[in-house]
Order: sequence, then structure tokens, then C-alpha cells
Amino acid sequence: MFHSRLHSFSRLMISLTLAAGLAALAGGAMAEDKRQNAPGEFDFYVLSLSWSPSFCEEAAERGGRSQIQCSGRPYSFVVHGLWPQYENGFPEYCQRPSPRLNRSIVSSMLDLMPAPGLIFNEWDKHGTCSGLADRSYFETIRKARAAIKIPAEYLDLSQAKTVAPAEVEEAFIKANPGLGNAAVSITCNRTRLSEVRICLSKDLQFRACEEIDRRACRRDQVTMPPIRGG
Repeated sequence: MFHSRLHSFSRLMISLTLAAGLAALAGGAMAEDKRQNAPGEFDFYVLSLSWSPSFCEEAAERGGRSQIQCSGRPYSFVVHGLWPQYENGFPEYCQRPSPRLNRSIVSSMLDLMPAPGLIFNEWDKHGTCSGLADRSYFETIRKARAAIKIPAEYLDLSQAKTVAPAEVEEAFIKANPGLGNAAVSITCNRTRLSEVRICLSKDLQFRACEEIDRRACRRDQVTMPPIRGG
């Protein structure tokens, strides 16, 4: 009888513990939902600069190419996007359906983001979370990009270059006074450098972002394919 009661008590305690855990999770979700995906409610931006030659080589391996980015004029670093972020996590698709993007804006951004599909996707997924109208959001992208100087050694890379991610990071820090290690990270795939991600405050000043840095490339060396035509 004693063991039976003890077993029942144990099962009751396990049930109560599970219930409390679920309630805590629900409470956490509700707390997050107060801000989750609310347009304009975020902490900082990430400006993501993609090394276009890596993107184009990967696209070719998959059997597809972006006609403008990979078959037009040669590109080095291009803007992947300007992403609103929380200190932990990020909002996305904050308006469904998203406001229709004016095609004149798309045309005006092709010098920085050389693929219409990318521009439409970035507006739908990230721009709608900025709290800005479409034209203002893309003007902010242009301002953010203008605030970043690309290191001279990557502007006209004519041959494939093997680099350490830390080397690329340091080159950007050297070229951009005020940019520190905690505000920039490098991403990669299996063998190639993919992106340089720079964290900016809402007024586009460099700022630290520990979570972004934790997702940085951990490889000792990666390849930067040459700029097409180089």
C-alpha cells in the first residue's frame, strides 16, 4: 500500500512539474509575442554583404544562375539585406500580405542588390519589420551601405584568394574606424567565404551584437573566388 501511494505521489509530482514547465513556456511565448513580428519593434540592424563570386559559383553548382548578378557586370560585395534584429532572435514577415513594392524602387536598387527577386524577398521578409515605408527602407539600406568602406584588397580580386575569416574581419575593421570585433562577423559555407555581417544601431552606428558573432564562420581558412572577368 505504501509503495502504491508513493508511486501515485511520484506520478502526481511529475505531472505537476510538467504542467509548470509548459506554463512557463507558454508564459515565455506570450511575453515574446508582445513584440514578436511587430513592425518597427526591434533592437538593431544587421547589414549583410554577400561575396558575389561565392554566390555565383554555388548557384552554378546547383544548376542555376541569376542573370543579372552572375551574367552581367562583375560584382564583388553586394548587399544581401538590412535585417531588423532582437538581442536574441529576429522578426520576419511582419505584414502578411506585405505592402506591394513599387517596381521603380526595385530598379533603383539593382546597383547594390543585383537581383529583383532578392529585393522583393528582402522587403517581404525583413523590410516589413522595419516599421518604414518601402522607399524609406531601401533608402536606409543605401545609407547603411554607404557607411561601410570595402577594404581595397577585395574591390578587384582577380585571382582566387585563400583567407582566414579573422583576416577578412580585421581588414574591414581597419578600413572602417569605429568598427570593432564585436560588431562584425564572417559567414562561410563548406569552403567559401559567404558574407560579412555588420551590426548597426537604428541610426546606423556600429554596435556590438554577441548573438550574430556566435554564428560566425569557425573554419581556419576559406576561399574567396575571383571577381568574374578578373
